[in-house]
This record gives sequence, C-alpha cells and structure tokens, in this order.
Amino acid sequence: MFGIGMPELIIILIIILIIFGAGKLPEIGSGIGKGIKNFKKATHETPDEIKAPEKDNDTGEDKP
Repeated sequence: MFGIGMPELIIILIIILIIFGAGKLPEIGSGIGKGIKNFKKATHETPDEIKAPEKDNDTGEDKP
C-alpha cells in the first residue's frame, strides 16, 4: 500500500491530531465521508446531457 506501514500511519495520525485537535476530527471525518459519498453518487448517475443527437426535421441529418 504505497510503501506506508503501520508506524508511518501512526505518525501521520498523531501529526493530524496535533494540527487539528481532537474536537475537529469528527467534523473532518464526516466531511470526507460526505465527499466520498457524493463522488460515488455522481459517478454512478447517468447525466442528462449524454443522449442521442437531435435530428434536423427538414433533412433528417444530425444537427451540429
């Protein structure tokens, strides 16, 4: 996993705890979770912009 072992992860978590404090960690975690949820939702939805090209009524050819 990217060459990061357990000791490195513990050091990173301690640094994050020092920077943000224990009170902000739940807010940061929920924000990251919501962001991941929205990203997954957006990647699974089919956008309305993707559809068959409209036909020109006069010639029957695709509109540019």
